[in-house]
Amino acid sequence: MFGLKSVYFYFIACQITLIKFLKKIYFSSKNYNKSLESKTPQQVYYNPNSFLLSIITSYKTHSFKIKDIDPNIFWLENKKKDTEQMHSFFWLSLINRKTDQAKIKKIIYIWMLKNSKYKKNIWETSILSKRIISWILNIDIILNNSTFDFRKNFLNSIIAQTNHLKKNIIFESDPKKKVEILTSIIVTGLVFKEYEENFNIGIKELETLIKDFFDSDGFPLSRNPGDLIFFVKYLIFCKELIKDSQKYVPEFLQDIIDKNLNCIHFIKTPDDQLPLFNGNSNVTINQIQKYLEEFKPNSKNTNLGGLCKIKYKNHFLLIDTEKPPKKKFSNSYQSGPLSFEYFLDGIKIITNSGFGSHISKRAEALSKLTACQSTLSINDTSVTKFEKSEIINNIFGNSIKDTFKSFEFFYKDDNGLIGCSSSNNGYEKKFGCTHKREIYVDKENNYLKGVDHIIKAKDGYPIRYAFRFHINPELSAVKTMSGNSALIQISKNKSLIFTINDENLEIERSIFLGEKKILDNTCITISGNLVNKNKTFNWEIKKRI
Repeated sequence: MFGLKSVYFYFIACQITLIKFLKKIYFSSKNYNKSLESKTPQQVYYNPNSFLLSIITSYKTHSFKIKDIDPNIFWLENKKKDTEQMHSFFWLSLINRKTDQAKIKKIIYIWMLKNSKYKKNIWETSILSKRIISWILNIDIILNNSTFDFRKNFLNSIIAQTNHLKKNIIFESDPKKKVEILTSIIVTGLVFKEYEENFNIGIKELETLIKDFFDSDGFPLSRNPGDLIFFVKYLIFCKELIKDSQKYVPEFLQDIIDKNLNCIHFIKTPDDQLPLFNGNSNVTINQIQKYLEEFKPNSKNTNLGGLCKIKYKNHFLLIDTEKPPKKKFSNSYQSGPLSFEYFLDGIKIITNSGFGSHISKRAEALSKLTACQSTLSINDTSVTKFEKSEIINNIFGNSIKDTFKSFEFFYKDDNGLIGCSSSNNGYEKKFGCTHKREIYVDKENNYLKGVDHIIKAKDGYPIRYAFRFHINPELSAVKTMSGNSALIQISKNKSLIFTINDENLEIERSIFLGEKKILDNTCITISGNLVNKNKTFNWEIKKRI
């Protein structure tokens, strides 16, 4: 059954779907393509530094070399390749700028002959935005020694594509695509004097987007660490372009970059990755490493973006203590309240599953389950339900259908323990119970200890609980003879002992979805049945002596 919110979003999705359908018909018309034409720029007012493209593109290798191919058959040979990879032109950052100019002009010339008018996939928002950025960042070699006709057609193509983005940005609901659009609009405003207004428009809309998408600390309202990296790369890119063009960098832009970098410093793990919460997979931070090293973080924070950090000597832990994001920002949310990731001596021990979007739609759906996070699940259900309506999901992504509250967060740091506790009511409505997790580093004895509480608000409803602790796929775990502990093998001469008091545990097979393929890993599981009473679980992870 649809709830009231779902009904509302269903009708909104239907409306947007209809508008998009009608607009795509209009986009293919002569009148629309005629409306994209405007004044041809007379000159390139500013030549951007092409090196700046490395901030936003992670290309390191490519499947072709320009010098070895015939430009006349380039698009035929690469027709079956990934559309975004080819038509975004981000691969231009890899060419030999001294020897490949003539072939690049021919490749772009043929592209313009075939694709100068709207085409559904090739003019997709993200691809088109990247193409404009890439073309402009390489405009010096593209236009060098070019003919008058090529120059005119090339500049007109950039302007037509930019006008398409300006006309339709209002219909874009994805914040990541929106920042790509605004970046491309800003770039055109910096480079072409006739379109300087594009810069002002882009900056104004960028400021609005930042206010809508980030909390006061600069953490994305999606609560996805991956979004933090995505945005800060584009924001730094914009800042560097503005500086390079000798314009004034808006104060709000520097402010949000500083806040973003502070958040990244806060959640950056000992292996220079970001934690696998709420839609994040293993992503590199190499592109912004220079900016991180130059930035002086605020070391007083203990909780940012709903992630509490516990750091003491060789222990590093992050725990999700917050409720889900709002529906419009929840398409990457993973239902794992009070899940955590734990590092010891720089090695990840306990992990979450990661987000399977780089693998397949099915992997992405699996990774949203509570069972894929290192936390509690009840009766083999997930704490959060997701929309099943295909229409809603096509417009808003696989967004959440219901929510829950988190409460009683408390951070503790005294002579004996450092850690935190928090509760949530995700299972209260359906199963009549709340979950409280306490997790601390014992300073004196140098080990991790946890206390989980299942608090029954209603008696008489039987539940089956399961606490899962997913092990880093590079490590292994085996059950010991005692039945209530597991040996976590780190290396030949180094291991840890996971122990649960007064409970038996099992070692289950699990999957890890944080890379570009599914990996096998193991999972320590504590499960059982509970009817009328509350129950407390005490567990710990210690070095094996």
